[in-house]
Amino acid sequence: MEKLEKIGLSNVKHVYRNLSVPRLVEEALKRQEGFLTDTGALNVYTGKYTGRSPNDKFIVDEPSVHDDIWWGNNKPMSPEKFERILHRLQAYLQNRDIFIFDGFVGADARWRLPIRVINEFAYQNLFAHQLFLRPTDDELRYHEPEFTVIAAPGFKALPELDGTNSEAFIIISFEKKLIIIGGSFYAGEIKKSVFSIMNYLMPKKGVLSMHCSANMGEDKSTALFFGLSGTGKTTLSADPDRMLIGDDEHGWSEDGIFNFEGGCYAKCINLTEEREPQIYRAIKFGAVLENVVIDEETRKPDYDSDRVTENTRAAYPVDFIPGSVIPGVGGHPRTVVFLTADAFGVLPPIAKLSREQAMYYFISGYTSKLAGTERGITEPQATFSSCFGSPFLPLSPMVYARLLGEKIEKYDVNVFLVNTGWSGGPYGVGSRMSLKFTRAMIKAALNGLLDNVEYEQDPVFKLMMPKSCPQVPDNILNPRNTWADKSAYDETARKLAASFKKNIDKFEGISPEVLAAGPNLDD
Repeated sequence: MEKLEKIGLSNVKHVYRNLSVPRLVEEALKRQEGFLTDTGALNVYTGKYTGRSPNDKFIVDEPSVHDDIWWGNNKPMSPEKFERILHRLQAYLQNRDIFIFDGFVGADARWRLPIRVINEFAYQNLFAHQLFLRPTDDELRYHEPEFTVIAAPGFKALPELDGTNSEAFIIISFEKKLIIIGGSFYAGEIKKSVFSIMNYLMPKKGVLSMHCSANMGEDKSTALFFGLSGTGKTTLSADPDRMLIGDDEHGWSEDGIFNFEGGCYAKCINLTEEREPQIYRAIKFGAVLENVVIDEETRKPDYDSDRVTENTRAAYPVDFIPGSVIPGVGGHPRTVVFLTADAFGVLPPIAKLSREQAMYYFISGYTSKLAGTERGITEPQATFSSCFGSPFLPLSPMVYARLLGEKIEKYDVNVFLVNTGWSGGPYGVGSRMSLKFTRAMIKAALNGLLDNVEYEQDPVFKLMMPKSCPQVPDNILNPRNTWADKSAYDETARKLAASFKKNIDKFEGISPEVLAAGPNLDD
């Protein structure tokens, strides 16, 4: 209670600290926060907000961090406004029950961050329990949180008073080591706000924080998979022949790779046991489902339904995945894979990158939106998200890119760009790259089978394309070969290259060598 008093929560009703999973499920059911599915998972509906709300995220503009923050990517809030909304939030929680999870972020004890998550709702505390690293009894006894998250979805901001953009808010104060969340019931805000903290703290210690999945082979070699939504990151890293380290957030220190989290947060839309058996079977008692449509009588989930949202989610501990690596640590990666779903159909299905190219494409973070996915999109559109996760970057992308370049060089890492998008033409003309071929290319890259093959260079993107790859037809490895209209390919390739240049020109401090590694627009 003394620690709670320091953050203004001295008059709460009951405090439930680090309850077991069954106790948290019981509390959630008793409070009618959700209901059980036929496999025992807890399903909840999050109301108006069924995904992250990036326009409602703020960093407090404090003297100690002002010069560090990438303000072009992060919205500032004055300390005075933060104090005002914090005081109202503290008043809101008076005489209410609160649930506390004390645990850690970072599977490597050398770099782990002790955190405290305070929740108004039991299901969100269950989410925190499953997503973060759970302490032992001894660790819990002496736990001293460095950062605290307060999530009270029932408390809504008043934009005209608080300076927010809506009733929802996610505000980080690095000086107070405090995150406050309100207005949104979407539990993913808790996970990603903590990730944003790690993205600030870790690079200052020489640790590269990464929005990627990681797995390990039988020989203990590790691999990293970067990619935005729709590129196949979860599907391709969930390899039955390899062991999962983590599905989303990792650090790369001088000792190797480590998972930030203790759980997974998988998309469920169109989930089937045949396509993704590990994820499908992980949705059992202890898992939290968000916004999945459930049959009222049988309690069976309808994973194909997007009636509530396309962004249906499942949260569960990583050890629900058979063969997962516990604790989530591994050696330095032998291979890094950048995944992109190029709907223009001009990037090669696989290409080997130099160190400078890796930094260029890491800063770019390219994929594409498809026609019809959003109102007004009638043809594919290039989408860029720095470091494959710009919403979670407090610092300039150059900070992360320089660390990546240093580690690639120091540990002699192979980097590949893999296009899981279209071949033979753009979306609507060509066809989606065969998952069978993509898996074969990634397997070859991970096993060193592309180290000594002959390569050719793409004249526009300067990418080195293998001329052969086991179990993949040679003719598809150069995308130009798959187009019937070669002049249309050339025109489309130059159009995409121009999009890359327009995006990269927004950034300052990129070295001439990295800029030169980008696409060639000279004719």
